[in-house]
Amino acid sequence: MDRVVRVGKPKPAPRPSFWRRHGRVILGLGITALLIQDVFGTHGFLALRQSQREIEQLRQEIAQINAENKELTEQVKGLKSDPKLIERIAREEMGLARPGEKIFKLPGDGKK
Repeated sequence: MDRVVRVGKPKPAPRPSFWRRHGRVILGLGITALLIQDVFGTHGFLALRQSQREIEQLRQEIAQINAENKELTEQVKGLKSDPKLIERIAREEMGLARPGEKIFKLPGDGKK
């Protein structure tokens, strides 16, 4: 059998498609954009850390308010049931006295 050999210009190789040429760059840019969004976005890592700090601060405020409420509740119970406490407040803050007692108010020493 005879072989035919062509002489002349070689046929150019087919040009790679757009995705073959630029696929890695596009994929890299997409992954980079997603990472930036995960760190700096509105629901990203930095926003999450800020929210956690705010939650901890609010928990501390709640604990402080609960302690204050407990203290005030104890004061209310005392005012409702402790006659000596009621009498002390009536004497000191309201200037009341028992029948037959006299109250003498002395001028203050000028300190405020």
